[in-house]
Amino acid sequence: MSNGSGPGAARTFRAASGPVFLIICALLAVFLLGDAVLRAGWGEMLLLAPWVLLGLWVVYEIAFVSFVRIDDAGGTVLNLLRRTTFGWSRVKDVDLKWQLVFSLDDGTDITCYGGPARARQPRARPGRDEEPKAPTSLRDLTEIRDRWEAAPATADAPIRRSWDLPAIAALGAIIVWIVVAVLVANAR
Repeated sequence: MSNGSGPGAARTFRAASGPVFLIICALLAVFLLGDAVLRAGWGEMLLLAPWVLLGLWVVYEIAFVSFVRIDDAGGTVLNLLRRTTFGWSRVKDVDLKWQLVFSLDDGTDITCYGGPARARQPRARPGRDEEPKAPTSLRDLTEIRDRWEAAPATADAPIRRSWDLPAIAALGAIIVWIVVAVLVANAR
């Protein structure tokens, strides 16, 4: 899945199954917590909630949050808890192995978990004389390579690596809630 329009607009690539899987898991979490309220009450649900939220946080990090965003100046890759931003002049190569891979001039390769991924060739339908279409991942790779090759010489932003602080803060809050829930449960 991607968004953006026009040649100069930023474009974001994200796994298409991520939002679907996150919504299904969120609905399951709401069902489990609602069932806990009906069966045991609000107090017990608050003791169970951090465990369910921890599972939902893991699903969010693995299935949903990873993405690749490109524009005329460079790219941003968010893989789980690490964000890497770079200018196009820092890129030595862009390839599609199982996932999209940026090879940077500092010798590192960034495998993009949320970007385009290799898919098998679409099957031709029997009885139709259609020209086989290129897989979406190859079209996306071509667009990314075109953007990289057309980048101006001024697209030389340094490579910056940082942590995904909102996700780490959410994990910290859930862990604190777990510790409080365990202490309250053991005090009974």
